[in-house]
Amino acid sequence: MNIRLSLLWRTLILLTIFVVLSQITVYFWIKRSVTDHFEVMDSEMLTHAAFNLRKSTYGIEHSSEYLNPIYNNKKGLGYGVQVFGFTSDGQAIASDSQIAVGNQTARDNQSDFRAFNLESYGKDSINILDLMSEHGDKQFELQLDNRPYRSVIITSNNQIYLLALPIDVHHLYLHQFSLQLKVILVAMTLLLLFIAAFSVYWGFSPLTTFIQKMKTINSEQLGERITVADMPSELRPLAESYNIMMSKLEDNFESLSRYSDNIAHELRTPIATLSTQTQVMLSKPRQISEYIEQLHHQHETLEHLSEVTNNMLLLAKTQKGLSQEQLKDVDMESLITQLIEYYELLADDRGINLVKSGEFAVIKGDKSLLQRLFSNLISNAIYYSKNDSTIKISAGVTDQSQLNIVIENQTAQPMTQKEASRLFERFYRQANDQDSKAEGTSYSGTGLGLSIVKSIVKAHRGTVTALVEDNWIKISVKLPLPK
Repeated sequence: MNIRLSLLWRTLILLTIFVVLSQITVYFWIKRSVTDHFEVMDSEMLTHAAFNLRKSTYGIEHSSEYLNPIYNNKKGLGYGVQVFGFTSDGQAIASDSQIAVGNQTARDNQSDFRAFNLESYGKDSINILDLMSEHGDKQFELQLDNRPYRSVIITSNNQIYLLALPIDVHHLYLHQFSLQLKVILVAMTLLLLFIAAFSVYWGFSPLTTFIQKMKTINSEQLGERITVADMPSELRPLAESYNIMMSKLEDNFESLSRYSDNIAHELRTPIATLSTQTQVMLSKPRQISEYIEQLHHQHETLEHLSEVTNNMLLLAKTQKGLSQEQLKDVDMESLITQLIEYYELLADDRGINLVKSGEFAVIKGDKSLLQRLFSNLISNAIYYSKNDSTIKISAGVTDQSQLNIVIENQTAQPMTQKEASRLFERFYRQANDQDSKAEGTSYSGTGLGLSIVKSIVKAHRGTVTALVEDNWIKISVKLPLPK
């Protein structure tokens, strides 16, 4: 079973590993630094004692004369350094440990230096030659009677001397210091983890705001927003994105609601008409001519329903986007020219002139959808243009590598920019006074023509806009050019 830890626990675990490794590193570094410090101090003490010992014994030839200079210069050795003397062949001849530790009692009665042994230090003898062979003149640690010493071997006047500095006090201090350091570092680690846990919990607390907002989302409360100013700087982009997402969701939901209402209205009216007409015709026997006339009316209604259904299917198709297999080279100049020739007769009936100008280009797209796109735009321009006017179709390439095709026409009635911005909404119809201004002609579509235009343009990764200027409306379609 795959168990995923919470973000809080994952953060704490990673932080714990990092802190523990850091504290272990700090512990050994501090311990090593203190140990090195004591070793340097001990080394300096032994070096100083060895120098004084050499100076004190310089010029003494007989072992029986060896002790007096050491005793007379005991303060020069100092630091509790103990001295052991040996002949050149390794025989112990003297020990002046009392002098070395600073004892003020002189050892006047000691005369048999060769009888000296190391029983008081837990050893029968010291093989000084082996120690010299192993360590030379370098300092080393030596255990005497379970007491640690830092030692060094020197030679002077054909005599061998072992200088031993007790370091048990240092070892005790290091042991106590190590324990205290461990306690301090463990306490610091626990404190850091507690602070980190609190910080992570407090830092993630704004996320509860998102959770609470998301739990309250439903179709009736899509207007809930998060106050960006109350969020920390790291979460403000997330809050802004959430608000943008909710705004789009609210707009889409409202659009879907209007779309559903419009579909229901568009389908309900003709279906109700068909049902009523059928009931009326079945209420009593009628003439064959009446049945035929009624069938014609029903056929027109069914064609309208079929057109609405086909347009809705086309909208659903284009909203899914286009695959690479659907994208082919389309010569837009040839396509526009064919459409102008097709609608030229219809435009002539209204005295409308279709004029094409500008620089067209070849784009990647679905030819049938592009034909439907500009067919809808040109037919709309003809039906809603003023009689005896001109429809201008111009093209040009923008700096953004887009083909911009603009269709301009003079409207039969005034239109505001607000109305123009709604032209691409589904089932939106612009009121037209053609009854009085165009010799009684009128046009009634499904209200989906320009919605299909917008959907096709979007499927081709383009944009479409409508701009009103002095009773002229400009529909601008921008389509990307192939790279």
